Amino acid sequence: MPLTDTAVRNAKGKDRPYKLSDGGWLFLLVNPDGKRYWRASYRFAGKQKTLAIGPYPAISLAEARKQRDALKEQLAQGLDPSEARKADKRATALNSSRTFEAIGREWITLKLPGWVPAYSERLLSRLDADVFPALGSRPIADIEPPEVLEVVRKIEARGAVELARREMQVIGQIFRFAIASGRASRDPTQDLRGALKSPGRPKHRRALPREDLPDFLQALDAYDGEPMTKLALKLMVLTFVRTTELRAARWSEFEGLDGKEPLWRIPAARMKMRFEHLVPLAPQAVAVLNELRPLDGRSAQLFPSPGKEGFMSNNTMLFAMYRMGYHGRATVHGFRGVASTWLNEAGYDSDWIERQLAHDERNEVRGAYNSAQYLTGRRQMMCDWADFLDAQKRKGASENS
Repeated sequence: MPLTDTAVRNAKGKDRPYKLSDGGWLFLLVNPDGKRYWRASYRFAGKQKTLAIGPYPAISLAEARKQRDALKEQLAQGLDPSEARKADKRATALNSSRTFEAIGREWITLKLPGWVPAYSERLLSRLDADVFPALGSRPIADIEPPEVLEVVRKIEARGAVELARREMQVIGQIFRFAIASGRASRDPTQDLRGALKSPGRPKHRRALPREDLPDFLQALDAYDGEPMTKLALKLMVLTFVRTTELRAARWSEFEGLDGKEPLWRIPAARMKMRFEHLVPLAPQAVAVLNELRPLDGRSAQLFPSPGKEGFMSNNTMLFAMYRMGYHGRATVHGFRGVASTWLNEAGYDSDWIERQLAHDERNEVRGAYNSAQYLTGRRQMMCDWADFLDAQKRKGASENS
């Protein structure tokens, strides 16, 4: 006799599980705890099988009967409902792995070992904010150029023209990864060339004019702010590394400070180009380090800070330059340009200079080898640069006396 809604609703648990049959293979399984589940029994290829339909009341009697009838249709077509359901689950799992977000995160995971952590975190946060909400759930093979353009146009509308361009590049990289792994056949960003606003002329971080160097060095000597910040700026001028490389420096990276060939060995994990970088240290740089050591509180960091990163913030040195009167006149990063200009004009080997600036080395084998290449010449070059700075400081003192 077919079940009724009332009979299903009032079914209570007993000492043992029991079944309430609706006929036509459908029955309600009632467990001792009172929980109820729809099941369907059928025979396929001479074997008795049971298919779980779902719990009551999430699935009503009427819905359970619909699913039972669908099961009968599959059997009439010669299909095993259990195997058909497994195939559906496999297809769903496959489709979910082919979405833009799933493939994007897979690509990021693949690339992580070669990226600086700060870069990967920044890239993922931008994808989470701007790209995944719009494209993430879409099968990557179905995404068309207008959909991508709509995403990057929204970024442009915020005035972030350069960010929009970079985000489209990342989207293109994800599509090319999907093509390589057989989950897409084309990269729609290729159809969008010329569709974005021009970012305009690049704005280079301002370098201190050469003629202002004597006054700056005098002002730096007279700076009355935090001693650690003052020493960080001095070390920046002497080594002209990237700001992040200096801020995150650790004492364990320095070698031979008491010897004739002191060296700062910056590990590949902290370098923009992911190659170890060697910085020969002039005696003036060693003197700064010796002055800095008593200020760090026995920290592993040169410039410890209670902030999130654990070391000096990105703007600390820049704000110190503002206090010294150089707001809008120069940036911390700009000292790389000052050093590069003087070294080139002084006639030093361009390979020495490029290696000391840790510029991109396209050939990975050559790049790894070049971390130490020209070290003797670069050591003399760095000492000459430090002596030049001393001369400029003396010049500033005599002009202002």
